[in-house]
Amino acid sequence: MTLLHVHVISDSTGETAGTYARAAVTQFEGVEMREHLWTMVRTESVLDEVLAGVRAHPGFVMFTIVDEKLRARLEEGCRNLHVPCLPILDPALVALGAFLGAETKARPGGQHVMDAEYFGRIEAMQFTLAHDDGQSPRSLDRADVVLVGVSRTSKTPTCIYLAQRGLKAANVPFVPDCPLPSELLEIERPLVVGLTKDPKRLVQIRRNRLLQLNKDQDTDYVDLEKVAREVNEARKLFAARRWPVIDVTRRSIEETAASIIQLHTRRREDQRT
Repeated sequence: MTLLHVHVISDSTGETAGTYARAAVTQFEGVEMREHLWTMVRTESVLDEVLAGVRAHPGFVMFTIVDEKLRARLEEGCRNLHVPCLPILDPALVALGAFLGAETKARPGGQHVMDAEYFGRIEAMQFTLAHDDGQSPRSLDRADVVLVGVSRTSKTPTCIYLAQRGLKAANVPFVPDCPLPSELLEIERPLVVGLTKDPKRLVQIRRNRLLQLNKDQDTDYVDLEKVAREVNEARKLFAARRWPVIDVTRRSIEETAASIIQLHTRRREDQRT
C-alpha cells in the first residue's frame, strides 16, 4: 500500500473538498489515504498553521478558498514546499461562468447559507427519524418517499441519505405473517419503493448482525429457505401494489438513493404534465 497524505483545506466546513478528495483517491488501487482536514481557514495566521502541517506531512493539497490573497499565499507556500496544490472548484466555476456569462461571488461557505433549502433538509431529517422502522404510520402520507423491505435491506441508512438531500423519507419493515399498516396501503401522495436483496447475501448480513448482538443463530431469521420465502413474499406484494423495486444486493447506499431520487423526480414531472 502507498501512503498518501492529502491536505483538505477549506474556508468553510471542508465537506465539499473532503468528499471530492475521498472520491478521487478511491479510484486508485493500493493507495491508503491519510486525510488532514483544515477548516475555517480565513486568516493568514491560520493559513500559516496549515502550511506548517503540510510541511510536516508532505503530500497532495486540495482546497476551496475564495479569498484571492489567501489563495495566492497558499499556492506560493505549496510551490515553495514542492507540493501539488489543486483548487477543486475552479474548473466548474470557470465553465459555469463562461456558460452563464457571469462572474462568481467570493462567498466563503456559500453553500451553507441558512436558506429555505437548508431548513427543508432539517425538517426532512426530523420527519425521517420520526418515521423510522414503521413508526408514526398515521402521518405516512406526508412523506415524499416510503421504503418497504425485509429486515437488513438498508432501509434506515437510505432514508437518512435521502433526508440529507431534502426528501422526507419513511420506511416500513416487511415482516412475514405480520400485516402492513393500513395507512401504507392507502397512501397516494408518496412514492413507495420496495427494496429487496439476494437471500444468501441477506443471511450473511443477518448472521453478522446476530453475532454483534451476541444472539442465538438458531432462528428462522437466518434460515436460508425461510429467508428466500420471505424475500419472495415481499416481491409478490411489491408486484401486486405496482411499487417500483430496487435490488440493493450490489448497490451502495448512495447508488440506491440516487435511483430513488431519479424515480421521485420522474414521478413528480409526470404529475405536472
